[in-house]
Amino acid sequence: MASLAGPSNPFPRPFNRRSQTQTRYDPRPDPRQSHGPGNGNNNGNTVTVTERRPADLVRINEREVRERKEDTNRKIASKKAISIILRREATKAVIEMKKGDSKKLLPRTVLEALHERITALRWESALKVFELLREQLWYRPNYGIYIKLIVMLGKCKQPEKAHTLFQAMVDEGCVVDREAYTALMSAYSRSGFLDKAFSILELMKKIPNCRPDVFTYSILIKSCLQFYEFEKVQSLLADMEVQGIKPNTITYNTLIDEYGKAKKFSEMESLLVQMLRKRECQPDVWTMNSTIRAFGGSGQIEMMEKCYDKFQKSGIEPTIKTFNILLDSYGKTGNYEKMSSVMQYMQKYHFSWTLITYNIVIDAFGRGGDLKQMEFLFRLMQSERIKPNCVTLCSLVRAYGNAGRIEKIGAVLRYVDNSDVMLDVVFFNCLVDVYGMMGCFVEMKGVIEMMKRRGCVPDKVTYRTMIKAYTMGGMNGHAKVLRKELASL
Repeated sequence: MASLAGPSNPFPRPFNRRSQTQTRYDPRPDPRQSHGPGNGNNNGNTVTVTERRPADLVRINEREVRERKEDTNRKIASKKAISIILRREATKAVIEMKKGDSKKLLPRTVLEALHERITALRWESALKVFELLREQLWYRPNYGIYIKLIVMLGKCKQPEKAHTLFQAMVDEGCVVDREAYTALMSAYSRSGFLDKAFSILELMKKIPNCRPDVFTYSILIKSCLQFYEFEKVQSLLADMEVQGIKPNTITYNTLIDEYGKAKKFSEMESLLVQMLRKRECQPDVWTMNSTIRAFGGSGQIEMMEKCYDKFQKSGIEPTIKTFNILLDSYGKTGNYEKMSSVMQYMQKYHFSWTLITYNIVIDAFGRGGDLKQMEFLFRLMQSERIKPNCVTLCSLVRAYGNAGRIEKIGAVLRYVDNSDVMLDVVFFNCLVDVYGMMGCFVEMKGVIEMMKRRGCVPDKVTYRTMIKAYTMGGMNGHAKVLRKELASL
């Protein structure tokens, strides 16, 4: 690309890094100054004596008093903070155990516990806390809490639970408006119950204060696209026109993004043209990211670069997400020179790397067999205090497996043991696959024990991967035993 010039160094130094050597000024005197040998031309034959004036001694004493006072204040603040934390933890323990007089809990603590569970999408625990909330003497029905819970249940594919909460919301006298119906409709549509979602849409049209708007239609359009119901999408767009609701930038971005993921490039380009013709919904950075992701993800690098240049010339500035898409597209096609160009561009314009950025480049160099650069990036990631996740570790394990470096995989596992990285079944399945590919059947079997120690349950993918490895290794007896276990899942 014309705007991304390739650097001479295949991997430029990341920008905005901390200096390797930093000069720190310490006002405290060095006791060695009055007794140690001199330097320069003294050659250790002379002794330098530093004399202190009364004013210097006064300043030193004042500083020491101030430092002692600050240290005392820090300890007092720390004790207060610990006391507050312990009180809250005790209350949260009551929330979990639901023992004692649980109708007199502190409002702030219960609401914090509920918010934490909603944010983490722990729907079962969130509903238990909400049940406890409703038992409190100070409880009053809250419209906002109901909406957050219904949206969470939609994301967790629990539409029936969402409907139960919606009904409870009505029974408690909360105002049910467009937002509430849209949340319920979204819960059904996310789970693939499109007929039920469409029936809610029709019901909304009949209620004066709940008539669907462009946001309502955009949510339903997105769900239809995700389930490849393209005919329903066209009917929704036609219905919007009948209702006098004009698609906005979000609607077009949703359509462009999903059509791009479905590899329907002609429809995507047609929508881009329509969007450009309308003044009220001009393309933005989301439009650019969806478009270049669609072309880059399908290996159409030249088209991706043309679109990137056009969007830039139209005044749309790229974000870190844009560069992550470019890096991922170049990495997956093995175009490391252009990857380096993007990294150089990011360095020049001060775009700080995120966890996603590191995961992309680590995976790219690992798949390319450049273990040295991959390891350098992993160390750099840690020096920047960016915590690796399972995606990072899977990339390392796959790269070492492809290179036949079993000892390096052991080093990754030692790193895992000494860190607090939350491991999931995907990481262990990756580990099983790599060991099986290398013919390390003892280590592969040991992964199951490792999973049990960490409370992670093997799934069907785990067993199928092991069966494949045993079969390819001629260990049919072991494969037969695992097939029986798989059948019982």
